[in-house]
Amino acid sequence: MVSYARVVKIVPERTAFFVCDIQDRLRGAVSNYDSVVKTAARMVRVAEVFKVPVPITFSFRLTVFQATVPEVLDRFATLPESQRFGPYPKTKFGMLVPEVETMLSQKDIQSVVLFGVESHICVVQTAMALLAEGKDVHVLADGVSSINAEEVPIALARMRQAGASVTTSESLLYEMMGDASDSKFKTFAGLMKEEKSNISESLKSLLGNAGASV
Repeated sequence: MVSYARVVKIVPERTAFFVCDIQDRLRGAVSNYDSVVKTAARMVRVAEVFKVPVPITFSFRLTVFQATVPEVLDRFATLPESQRFGPYPKTKFGMLVPEVETMLSQKDIQSVVLFGVESHICVVQTAMALLAEGKDVHVLADGVSSINAEEVPIALARMRQAGASVTTSESLLYEMMGDASDSKFKTFAGLMKEEKSNISESLKSLLGNAGASV
């Protein structure tokens, strides 16, 4: 009998962008961190076009880490209040704190786009928890990293094996857009054009020639 993989869908009206622990103190420690930050800032910016909610968490373990990087937080602050959730401090590794769980329920979220750090700890644990709840999880390969870069492909493979879709920010966003005749397309296309160099830079630094292993 032939076995077919489950199609992991993206439903814009029931989608949220999860920003996982992208904190200032980790700058210089996480591999290619600036590229992760640029991808995250872009996703938060595009969130307004699609009107999707954006929950942000940050690690509060023993108050060692500073809060969300300003590049992301400044974009987040421009979103309508109805789309802003957090930033929420957390001591657990995964993002599913009570406030995020409430948002998932209230907004009837089915599709989660996940990006942040570290790929093999907080991102993996968030993905696994969401998959266990029956959510469709989309992990951005150009939006995750770890202190040890060697952890990333293993983490991505593990999430894919568990049922998540591993994709890139540009591919995912065009999938959400769906049709150039949509009234949002002109705004969307202009934004993507402005982000062209950042997209290319993030792909090269985070994936490079390793695309096949992702």
